Formats: sequence, C-alpha cells, structure tokens
Amino acid sequence: MEQKNTIEVFGTINKRETVFTIDDKVEPGTLVFESLEPFPGYYHETPFDTKPIYMYIALQEHYPLETIIRATQEVEKVFDEKFDAGKGFLTMYDTTYNVLRVRHLNRYDLIGTLQKAYAANGIQFLAKTRKNLKEKANIKVVKFFSLEEIDPGIYLDLKERFHAYIELPAHYTWEEFDALSNRVKYNWSESKFDAAVGAFYHKGRLREFVRIYSNKLSLEYLQQLKKLYLEKVKLPQ
Repeated sequence: MEQKNTIEVFGTINKRETVFTIDDKVEPGTLVFESLEPFPGYYHETPFDTKPIYMYIALQEHYPLETIIRATQEVEKVFDEKFDAGKGFLTMYDTTYNVLRVRHLNRYDLIGTLQKAYAANGIQFLAKTRKNLKEKANIKVVKFFSLEEIDPGIYLDLKERFHAYIELPAHYTWEEFDALSNRVKYNWSESKFDAAVGAFYHKGRLREFVRIYSNKLSLEYLQQLKKLYLEKVKLPQ
C-alpha cells in the first residue's frame, strides 16, 4: 500500500480582499466584516458557483494564538453547527484589526450565537466605530495546514477542498506577489484560479508558497502552474 507524504504544520496566508461591515445577525455594536469575494480570481470567472461565507470579527485586543485555539476547542463542544475559526489581522488604511476569521458557517443567523460562545470563553469583541464601510483590506491569517505533498514542492490541502500550494523560491511582499501572479495569469490559458501568498515552517526552514484555489487541481494542472510561476519569478538581486 502506497504511503502518503503528509505533513501537519502552522503557517500564514496573506491576501487582499474587498470587505464590508455587516449589522444583521451579529452581536449588537460589534465590528464584523464580510468578504465580498473570498477568492476573487476564481469567482469572477465562475459566477454560477456558490460564494463561501468568510467573516472577520474584530477583537477587542491581541490574543495569543494558543488562547484563540483553546477558546475554539471549548466553543466546538457546545456549538452544534459546523464552523472553522482562525486568528488573523485585517489592515485597512493605517489601521490593523485583530480578527477572528470564521468560515464554513451554513447560515448568517449563527454569527451572533457564535460570538456569544466565544465571549463566554474570554474572547471579547471590538465595538463598532465605523458603519457602511466597503474597502479593500490586506488580510493575514494564521492557520493550521494538513497537507499531502503530491510532487516535489506541490501540496494538496487535506482539509479544504480546492486548495493547493506551490513552493516559491523567495519571500514576496503582497505587491511583488500580485505582480508575479498577474504575469502568470496573462500567460495562462487553462481553468482560472485565485492566488494568495504564504509560508509554513517544515524540516528546518520556512517554505514560501502560492496558494492556488481552483476546482481543477490535477497534478498536471499544478505542475504547469508551478513551471509558469518559476518562469515568471524575478529573484531578488
């Protein structure tokens, strides 16, 4: 029986999304952002797909990662519906918000109940000071990855459908990465994809990667994308 090359690591993902504030179904007076398009490069091209719900709930203070994980584990014991939560940072203009990233909720009316469950476990939420906001934001999420390496430097996510990761040879700022991905997309004729940049630590070094979101994640598709990214990359001098 073939043994899968699986790894479990913590890492980060950086992306840029348009977010807007919401008032309905949330705890009164709290600041909650929803992503207009969590995977804009993909959903622009596939308008008939169902858009996932991605929420960013602003926190009153900076909580250590282990505090968020402990609270999440306690909430999962009493919250009957499926959800996934992670620690993140959302930057808009010159303000950075500590946020709880929430996804995989089936219904909007669960958001307030989920907030109450976190509050009961010591996680407090930031009071809303801005209304009717809709802007682009830089988002960084700290998350746990469960991956299978299917080819050198190419990984499939074992927990999240349509997610894959391709190692890059260097670290890139968002602006550098966005320019690189645009060069790739201009020369890409296959099925569309959304891209984000991130890193995880494995076997003694930090692995920089591009996160690919697509429903066409065959090995051949990812190998072609990897080849094109490496062709278009500009290594720092």
